[in-house]
Amino acid sequence: MFFSGWLNRITAIGAGIVVAILLAITSTSAALAEDDALFTSDFAGLNEEQTIFAARALDFFSQMESMYFGRIDKMNGGNEHETRVMSTEYADHNAKAARGPVIQKGGRAYNITKKPTRDFQKQTVWSRFYSVDMHAKTPLVGMIHAAFVIQFYPDGGSSIGGFLDVLPGATPEEDLLYMKEAMDAVYEKYEVDPKPHRELSCKGDDEAAAATNRRYRRKVACIGGSFYVQPMLTVTDGNFNFVTEAYETLLDSYLTLAEKRAGDPFTDEDIAVQDAMRLNWFEDRLFSDPFTTEVVPYEIWSLHSLPPHVKF
Repeated sequence: MFFSGWLNRITAIGAGIVVAILLAITSTSAALAEDDALFTSDFAGLNEEQTIFAARALDFFSQMESMYFGRIDKMNGGNEHETRVMSTEYADHNAKAARGPVIQKGGRAYNITKKPTRDFQKQTVWSRFYSVDMHAKTPLVGMIHAAFVIQFYPDGGSSIGGFLDVLPGATPEEDLLYMKEAMDAVYEKYEVDPKPHRELSCKGDDEAAAATNRRYRRKVACIGGSFYVQPMLTVTDGNFNFVTEAYETLLDSYLTLAEKRAGDPFTDEDIAVQDAMRLNWFEDRLFSDPFTTEVVPYEIWSLHSLPPHVKF
């Protein structure tokens, strides 16, 4: 059924790239069994090369979906999920959250922008945004925010980027080093200087900050990186492989630590640090991040992003 649906959607593209698209989606995850339409597309308006990259992106999302929710469900011993869908003239939104005793809330956003609503957005022919935010019961793993975006523009241009970092909370230094070294290896493999990406992750974008409130910005560990450095990366084979490998590396490393630390003892001081971290993230969502403050509806980002509870 899944392959049949894809073939129907790509008939108009031409037989020359059918094989490439099928190769790109052969590792499609079981997550699509829940919703065959979520990570599919008609690729309207894209040329042959762009279509192949778009298909690879959709396959990447389905793989991350399977890894992320599969490991959360295993830790929680069940699959309590909530999904919220919203469509407007500007964007289509799909938010999902898993809840349980070990990972109190693991959220995911999947957005398709149709029309820009703010000056920092551009009109696209095809775009996808995928992000996760995970809140564990233990304060020993902080929380992760991992976002990925790919866009193709009417003038033939493109961009690929995202944001990868953790709010450390009470994460032990050895675990922060473990994640940093995993990311260092990716930067080194692709010969990318991590400095501008980690600096942007730490301080945020000046233009975006001017329109929001820097006082409430998220306090991250600066071990991953922001790939919104201007000018943004274009969609090439090297850039696509770099950003997707960086995304998977940090997410896998973080999930590994969540599994490792789930049963470790922690103190009241650790909980106090976690409470402060969650309040900071809540304030970032309300006052600092330009997308949650100006673009994405509250009904969507509150489900996939906010902590399970916040103390004031």
